Amino acid sequence: MAAEPGSPGQPRGGGHRRVGPVGLRRAGRLRELVAAGVADSFGMALGWTVFVLLAVSRGGLAEAALYNAAMLIGVVLSAPVTGWLARRVPGRGLLRGAAGTEMLLRVGALAGLIAGLPSWLIAVAVVAMHIAAWTGFAAMRAEVAAVDARPRSMTRYALAISAVEAAGTGLGALLPAGPDGYPTGPALVVVFVLYAGSLLPTVLSARRARMTPRGAARRIVTARSLAYGMIRATRHARHTPHRVGRRRIVAPHLLVAGGGVMLLASGPTLLAIPLTTELHGRHWVAAAAVAFSLGCLLATAAVETAGRLRLPASLRWTLWGLGMLVGWLGAALHAGGVILAQFLAGVSQTAFEGDMDAVVADQAPPEAVTTALAYSASTRALGGSIAVRLLPALVTAQAIDKVVSGAVLILGTAALALWILTNVPGLYRRLAR
Repeated sequence: MAAEPGSPGQPRGGGHRRVGPVGLRRAGRLRELVAAGVADSFGMALGWTVFVLLAVSRGGLAEAALYNAAMLIGVVLSAPVTGWLARRVPGRGLLRGAAGTEMLLRVGALAGLIAGLPSWLIAVAVVAMHIAAWTGFAAMRAEVAAVDARPRSMTRYALAISAVEAAGTGLGALLPAGPDGYPTGPALVVVFVLYAGSLLPTVLSARRARMTPRGAARRIVTARSLAYGMIRATRHARHTPHRVGRRRIVAPHLLVAGGGVMLLASGPTLLAIPLTTELHGRHWVAAAAVAFSLGCLLATAAVETAGRLRLPASLRWTLWGLGMLVGWLGAALHAGGVILAQFLAGVSQTAFEGDMDAVVADQAPPEAVTTALAYSASTRALGGSIAVRLLPALVTAQAIDKVVSGAVLILGTAALALWILTNVPGLYRRLAR
């Protein structure tokens, strides 16, 4: 519970000026974390867009889908890696180590693709790169949850990161490309510098990390102190630590629901760059990225509206999945369809990710918040990786509406069934009998 205004832990100005365990005001720490996330996401989006466009020019939608699947497999594998590291490495070391490793792999993967190395080798590098990236991302989100664990703050963090990706994606798409499909000369140097250098703010932000490995801060007595979550330094917690250890980090049904939504709904959005390029040309990639960014700006309002309606999490997430898909029904007809699809996906995907992370963080044991958030992202990525590998095998870009129609039908039916079960009095109890 936060301290009352005027108490030693909080000045009279209000909750966002309360001094945290490391002496940094909550609002200032949030701004620092958001700024580091924004810089990282801009550089990542810029470099990844150039990377994917080069892959499309080299092997079409199939090769681009391979690297997108490799990216998502890296996210999946990051969950156990994060869990192992979170029990052994302090937050400062985890953030700096993950950022440094990712920096080297970003440069190596892009350079290898330009040099014409085999696709399987590039895919392996992409997997490793995203293991490091999402290990660091889980730690950053745990820092956000430490400062302010409300769904609004978590969604705003996701919103800021998703929104700035439009600038990076747009710049990457608009850079002049040579005959081989990638920038050359000074433009290529800028890409490499921004792709790797955008991780430096994360390295600097790590010096104020509050996280400590499980059990490494027994002398901390503040309920707000973190052990990749919060160490409850109460007498009960000290005498019965085994009870916490036996609690499940994340409820399995939450992970299944989140992964299922991504499996059905995320494919077109995750492949937006190659799909837009094949449907309407490379010059529309920037416009689609801007539309996605504008949609992200509405995600917080969408989450708050869903909260006021008191919809259950499973129904909310199904509706977010429908929002990610429905615009793609007309994407092949006109470039405006892609713009609309990406706008709706920006609203829905950002809201879904922030909503799911907030639910998972709220229900996780306090000392395992980082690991829980890693598994949350991991299951979403697993669903997404399957989706991006299946999509090019099922249809061409011009026939994307056929797959989308089937997924919309499945999600729409599920949403209707969930609404009936949660709103018709006594129906659920009668069916349970």
